[in-house]
Amino acid sequence: MSFQSTPWQTVGPYYRLGLEPLYRVEIAPAAAEGERIEVRGQVFDGVGVPVSDAVLEIWQADAQGIYAHHEDPRHAQHDPAFQGWGRVPTDAQGCFSFTTIKPGSVPGPRGEPQAPHLMVLVFMRGLLRAASARLYFSDAPGNASDPILARVPAERRDTLVARATGTGQYRWDVHMQGDHETVFFDY
Repeated sequence: MSFQSTPWQTVGPYYRLGLEPLYRVEIAPAAAEGERIEVRGQVFDGVGVPVSDAVLEIWQADAQGIYAHHEDPRHAQHDPAFQGWGRVPTDAQGCFSFTTIKPGSVPGPRGEPQAPHLMVLVFMRGLLRAASARLYFSDAPGNASDPILARVPAERRDTLVARATGTGQYRWDVHMQGDHETVFFDY
């Protein structure tokens, strides 16, 4: 048997096969404390075509702003019903939807409070590494003073803000490139 080179393309769609058993679109189970919310949106490529094979990985703190991780100094007070992560696929039209709770404020780089937010990693064909973004909430207090959001140019901040569309409902679209490109962070 001789080894053959893999296709010249970058990642995908092969990665999605390994992630399918790990999809979790209900990030917060019913027993989790906090305000239940639903986030809907769509992922678009650089020319505005919906991406049908993307996966969003979401990480967040619980309603008190405590992460389900032993390195969080407040871990002992963490809501045990809430694990704080999920993996959400897009459908044939590039749409995604997940339910969770609105997170609490967490300490920032110098201890100052950050506005409630979700960390979002976008996996899709054509990427060698996931694209890292944050999702803030249009009706959450603290957006104006968030130390990370303040580092984003004012004219691009709205690409990180999910708009309230109803009680407990939000809309956030991800644009991988182009005129409305979502702000992505280096890590």
